[in-house]
Amino acid sequence: MNETKNVLLAGASGVLGRHITEALTRAGHTVIGLGRGAGADVRADLMDRDGLLRAVEGIEADTVVHAATALRTAPMRHKDMFATDDLRVTGTRNLMEAARALGARRVIAESMVFGYGYRDFGDHVITEDTDPFAPTGDRAVERHLEGMRVKEELMLGSAGIEGIALRFGLFYGAGGTEPLVEMLRRRKVPAVADHGRVLPWVDLADAGRAVALAVEGGRPGRAYNIVDDTPTGFGAHIRKVAEVYGTPKPMTAPTWLMRPFPYAHRMVTAGLRVSNARARAELGWAPSHVDCAEGLRALAGSRPADLP
Repeated sequence: MNETKNVLLAGASGVLGRHITEALTRAGHTVIGLGRGAGADVRADLMDRDGLLRAVEGIEADTVVHAATALRTAPMRHKDMFATDDLRVTGTRNLMEAARALGARRVIAESMVFGYGYRDFGDHVITEDTDPFAPTGDRAVERHLEGMRVKEELMLGSAGIEGIALRFGLFYGAGGTEPLVEMLRRRKVPAVADHGRVLPWVDLADAGRAVALAVEGGRPGRAYNIVDDTPTGFGAHIRKVAEVYGTPKPMTAPTWLMRPFPYAHRMVTAGLRVSNARARAELGWAPSHVDCAEGLRALAGSRPADLP
């Protein structure tokens, strides 16, 4: 039986944070939620170093998980990511200082596969060993890549801390898919033409389970890709959501229509095939569904009958 731990979770009130809390609690761990809202167990802003350190005084935690984000809606322009970029750098630096004050031994970083680059990798399968994370040279997205690079460096390279980074695919699942369904019902979102490009996805519940496994195991200093087995194009994902939930069929739009929204345009024109072999071998993690189509059908089938 795994040793139970006290886990300080930054971002506990977010969609991913709620899934992480559920997975950790199910595994027998105690979650201490850190956030700015009134419902947080520890109320503090990661960007306020002094306030954060005061807030954690007297608390003991074995592990710290950084799943905080400044995003409230899907980012469309590059400036929409700036607050999250800053949180990844300054907020992580402050959280690492707090982790030491707590006496934490292990820290887990929420990261993302777009750290490999916002571009089309074609048929190449990305692995943690063979592909550089957050490479420089792409000026349009350098600020975002720097944030991801620094966040991982701070959490993986701190002496005396067992750091692990989880590089998630695009999220879907309970709490994440419903807003998209509502937009489709209101005919507010098109499905872009993928032209053969695919992206890695992961069910939010599976993402939460990966965090729980990383708290209990995994190799310090390692990064793990947390993605399902079958990548799916961005447009194809939207069309599948519409099909499964019975919404009006979305219009298929050329990707150039997204150019006024440059961050979203970079996302939908990227192509990434990402291996999860290391997470399977070292974390004992595997996706519950082979692809997002299967996951969406399971999610829609689990809705109470009186919900739309």
